[in-house]
Amino acid sequence: MPGNAGQVFCTTKKEYMMNIFTQALPQVLKWEGFISDDKNDTGGLTIWGISSKSHKNAVITMKRLIDEGHKDKAFEFAKDIYYEVYWKKMGCDKLTTPLNVVVFDTAVNMGRNRAGKFLQQCTGEWQDYLLRRLYTYSKFKQAKLYFRGWANRVLDLWKFIDEKLVY
Repeated sequence: MPGNAGQVFCTTKKEYMMNIFTQALPQVLKWEGFISDDKNDTGGLTIWGISSKSHKNAVITMKRLIDEGHKDKAFEFAKDIYYEVYWKKMGCDKLTTPLNVVVFDTAVNMGRNRAGKFLQQCTGEWQDYLLRRLYTYSKFKQAKLYFRGWANRVLDLWKFIDEKLVY
């Protein structure tokens, strides 16, 4: 059990969940990076992990803002997408912590559909969920290129939950 459990004091559940999201987002972004256009990544041009394949107009807008020198505005745009499209649509505000953090990171990295399937299959424990995620990564055809990075992301998330997440 994480040493930080029970140390957050919030007046409402919404405030509590926003605190958890605010802690989880930098952990996700640490692995998503800033701008990427990897030819082996089917997502295409990606800004802060927001892919042009999934969010074409958003990426165009963020790229324009960045090119105009408004990186902070572009980041706020990305943050809103993470909150509305991933955190809220996955129901992370209704899940227990830290399972909600794991589901959020999975939805960003592997897609909402797959994240939802793992949620249905797992025992309700975040550790079981992460192990299912690792197993699934090992079956991907791109595993030869990306498995080490994917595994490191999962292990880093586990460490974040154990050592840094305050809930």
